[in-house]
Amino acid sequence: MKTNLKKATLLLTGLMVGSKLFAQSPDSTATKNYVQPFSDGGAFRTWSIGIHGGVLTPYTIFGTNGKQDFTTPQAELGYGGYIKKQILPSFGLQADFLAGKVKGKDAQPNGTGLNSFQTKVQWSAALSGNLTLANINWRHKKGAIQPYVTFGGGVINYKPVLTTTAGVSTNFKANDESIREVFIPVGAGLKFNLGSGVNLDMGYQVNFVATDNFDGYNAGGGSDKFSYAHIGLEFALGKSSKPQLATHNPVNSMRTEYLWENQKTKDALQAQIDAEKAANDKLRADLDATNANLAKFTVDSDADGVPDFYDKCPNTPAGTKVDGSGCPLAKAEVKVYVTEEDKRVVKDAINNLEFDLGKATIRPKSFPSLDRVAKLLTDKNFSLKLAGHTDNTGSDALNLRLSKDRAESIKAYLVSKGANASRIEATGYGESQPIATNATAAGRQANRRVEFTLY
Repeated sequence: MKTNLKKATLLLTGLMVGSKLFAQSPDSTATKNYVQPFSDGGAFRTWSIGIHGGVLTPYTIFGTNGKQDFTTPQAELGYGGYIKKQILPSFGLQADFLAGKVKGKDAQPNGTGLNSFQTKVQWSAALSGNLTLANINWRHKKGAIQPYVTFGGGVINYKPVLTTTAGVSTNFKANDESIREVFIPVGAGLKFNLGSGVNLDMGYQVNFVATDNFDGYNAGGGSDKFSYAHIGLEFALGKSSKPQLATHNPVNSMRTEYLWENQKTKDALQAQIDAEKAANDKLRADLDATNANLAKFTVDSDADGVPDFYDKCPNTPAGTKVDGSGCPLAKAEVKVYVTEEDKRVVKDAINNLEFDLGKATIRPKSFPSLDRVAKLLTDKNFSLKLAGHTDNTGSDALNLRLSKDRAESIKAYLVSKGANASRIEATGYGESQPIATNATAAGRQANRRVEFTLY
């Protein structure tokens, strides 16, 4: 018996060492073992083969209960294999093969003259259902362990040999014949995933024989049974890119599908944000360039109201009244009155006034009517107030600066045509004084204006 146990130990050790050779790292990428939810069986590996070895003994987990023909069970080597077809993630059918020896001693009752029996299981074939448990995991992409139970039926071919206390061995059947009977295998076990196509199989099986002939001796009554504890390897057949149906976690596929769709939405939103940012950066660059061009027309070092670009008499003393070229006035002011014709000239200039979009650059279309206003100012020595306004598009600071720049641009043009800069006041009010609603395009158009007040 010690020799047989040593053989069993060596067999189990060899299988465990072999399992290490086949072991692979668990899946770590997001797409590994991904199968689109609700895919058919063609997306999986459903066929597998297994080999195993272990210990055969007449003792079972159900105990002897005084009904065993031989009271002292012994351990012997057994081996087998199977072919399995996985039909559903949790259910498969497998064809099993099992062979080996079953031994026991100390016949019951004492005094029969029998010492021991040895039954050689020449072969057995069974068809079993395999129910896989807990292969759906909500916390991990793939479960590492699959518990299972099996139940089936088949045919066993065996040959019992009895040995007396005197050491004489006899065959149970004459002419060294074997017995063929129906048996029912029932088992349970655990499968450990070593890689995408390799599983370590550890199980326990109780085999119920249809008669009491398995040990060659009928004393305890009832049918004989024996157990098989085994360890082995299961290999999935098919393309390695496909996951095993029995170990596949459909929850992971749904989680991966959700993450992909969510990432697509995030990427689309980020692309839209990047495009808007690029457009804003371009507008900001254009505005900075415009402001840089306007700066040279607005710098007034001597504060006489005439920008340095147009000032023909720089460094005029503070408080000195100057003409449009920045030179001191030589004649006294003459009191004049604003006529209806004067008002028409100003109104015409307002109606024809146009700027480039978002800028303070006067379009050439406006020059003729502005020229008439400049002539009116120089001929009659009028004063003029320019008030710039915008709609509410853009920030308050931007609108205030744009309205001021536009008023200053008109003043600079009139001064360039000879008008007295000291008699022209340019003010920007931004969006603070609308004359129409900003809720419509027409209203916003009306609010984008420069008012001329002649006095």
